[in-house]
Amino acid sequence: MKDEFPSLVDRAYKEYRKLHFVEEIMSNNPVTIGPEASMAEASKIMGDKHIGSLIVVVQGKPEAIVTERDLLSKILARGRDPKTVKVNEVMSSPLVTISLTSTIKEAARMMIEKKGRLVVFREGKLTGIVTAADLIRSMPDTPETIIVDDIMTKQVVISEAEATVGEIAKTMGKERIGSVIIVKNKKPFGIFTERDLLTTFLAKGKPLDIKVGNVASSPLITIPSGKSVHEAAYIMSSKHVRRLPVTKNGKVIGVVTARDLVEAYAK
Repeated sequence: MKDEFPSLVDRAYKEYRKLHFVEEIMSNNPVTIGPEASMAEASKIMGDKHIGSLIVVVQGKPEAIVTERDLLSKILARGRDPKTVKVNEVMSSPLVTISLTSTIKEAARMMIEKKGRLVVFREGKLTGIVTAADLIRSMPDTPETIIVDDIMTKQVVISEAEATVGEIAKTMGKERIGSVIIVKNKKPFGIFTERDLLTTFLAKGKPLDIKVGNVASSPLITIPSGKSVHEAAYIMSSKHVRRLPVTKNGKVIGVVTARDLVEAYAK
């Protein structure tokens, strides 16, 4: 695999270099919701569709956005019940918009500057959305000289497998992070993410008192310290993950997210 990996990366990036504009990479037909809907309804829709955001339509017009991070930090972390909180209490506006013909580099820079997903309109009609995951599948010119150690988050939040999902959800919300590394017998075992919370629990109405070790994604997909962001982007895209723990001598020393890669590309 070690000898094969560079050629896989090279082939993947030859495909990436064919993509230049927002229209080519955006996710089409964003899912919408009304402002009076509950966040429990919003979480079920996001979980069922495996997406991290919904466009809020107010009086027939797309006006705001609500995300899985809003659910974590503004509701669960504060001990609020999603069933009693309306979308309009936590949504963010105005929408950050970008042109269909904007380049991928421009989109990356705008995403980092505005700190949010980018919404695309065609002739005044909502037509697409660009997320960090969309961008890392099409980052054509990320320098090989930038390594994951340069961009990773070094403060890794770790939890024992015996903790409950509810406890992990509160931790993620309070710390404003999207994942927690789960350990068993002091060794990295798996990862639990905000998307896991949405799709496995909130969308299905499951109780949050289950031990996280029973539901964490395992085995852990990682990247060794010293590898390039080029390789990290390929692993994330091919494995369909948005967070990639960085390891050294068997220990997790950091986490690289899709947004970290976008920021590296935007510079």
